[in-house]
Amino acid sequence: MSIELHPTARSGRTRRIAGIAAACLALSIANSVTAQADPAFPPSFPPDQNQLPQLPSEPGGYHALPIATPDQDPWYQAPDDLADYAPGQILRTRQVQTRFVGLPVPVYTEQLLFRSENVHGDPIATATTVIVPGIPWTGSPRPVVSFQEAIDSTDSSCNPSHTLQVGTFKEATLAVSWLAQGFAINIPDFDGEFDTFATEDEGKMVLDSLRAMKSEPQLGLHDSGIALYGYSGGGLGTMHAAGLRADYAPDIQLLGSAFGGSPADLIAQAHYAIAPQPGLAGTGNFTMWLGFAGLAREYPDIFDPKKLLTPEGQAIVADVAHRCVYTAALTGMWRPIQDYFQPGMSFDDAPGVADVLRENSIAERIPDTPVLWFHGMWDELIPPRESVVPTVHKWRDAGADLRFVTIPLPEHITNAVVGWLPAQAWISAVLRGLPPGPQFDLDYPAPLPPGFPGA
Repeated sequence: MSIELHPTARSGRTRRIAGIAAACLALSIANSVTAQADPAFPPSFPPDQNQLPQLPSEPGGYHALPIATPDQDPWYQAPDDLADYAPGQILRTRQVQTRFVGLPVPVYTEQLLFRSENVHGDPIATATTVIVPGIPWTGSPRPVVSFQEAIDSTDSSCNPSHTLQVGTFKEATLAVSWLAQGFAINIPDFDGEFDTFATEDEGKMVLDSLRAMKSEPQLGLHDSGIALYGYSGGGLGTMHAAGLRADYAPDIQLLGSAFGGSPADLIAQAHYAIAPQPGLAGTGNFTMWLGFAGLAREYPDIFDPKKLLTPEGQAIVADVAHRCVYTAALTGMWRPIQDYFQPGMSFDDAPGVADVLRENSIAERIPDTPVLWFHGMWDELIPPRESVVPTVHKWRDAGADLRFVTIPLPEHITNAVVGWLPAQAWISAVLRGLPPGPQFDLDYPAPLPPGFPGA
């Protein structure tokens, strides 16, 4: 398959992105992190690219806090006999304090370290955090929302099992509404112990986290109804889990899965993200740097920076590999990775690249449980017409129990908030035993049809 790349003119920077940059830099200063620039990091960039120098990183701030990061916490270490455990089997547990915006929250929180597997089927250990509110639940087992946060990082300090403890879990405001209804929440570290990104094993780790949750007697959630939710990077884990359930974890019954803002076709997404894009769309360049850093860990022979990228490109990948999403975005936006290929090299010329992207796309994995899928009509990070809608049509034609809606709004984060409203209503309804409502494919601006929960 040929990947054609057509650079386009880049427009001026926006005030909004400048504000984000200033906010992130202010946070780094507030954390009292002394940044020592890596001599290997490129000292300058082409004049039509992002001119930000090497920024302080979020993990640098986390290492200054009293709660140990996962790479320094022995609780996360896998036992030597890990291969003897079954997928989803618990390795160890602990109770922790959940904090939102740094403040302790009066909920019961238990973390489970469990066995899962990577994209090659090798055993790995990863964690999930299960939060149970003090609100009584009667009449049925307490329902569970498995909330896949948009981790979007290849550093373990950015995983929710850590950020929930220090109070920087970035989707806390969305999670609180489900806790307020009395639902329990399962929040897995679905990028695994090696912190990969956008690979099929994310779905395995989500499903294995639910196996672990159900088997922990202290939680009392063995017979609970379960629904999945995720947006953007969290939507990838949710999509993979819904698609893999029938074959990988038929013992996990799902009442529904809601997700949005995620690429279904990684090859189409690569077409877009590696090339220059105009205006706000150029921020999407960071997703390919982050994806490269993650894929290089799962497929080191194929996504080898030394083979594919110039020394400057290698330095950017190494830098992004130890950041959380905010400064990873600031580092990679408006820096198209195609400008950092070795002379004569491209994704077209690299053996196996297209195969890996195809294998880790979800087009062939059609969920056998109800789905609500939403996406912004003008999403600057994931263009729907190329990366999403063809798979929606494929799922629809294959008979998936699908509800797809296009939100007629621009900007990725705006669509996260707006799309969460129907997703929250729908998940709350199916967890309370209501039917999932009519199927529809609204890949054009249109109101939700009658019969949709909350409509």
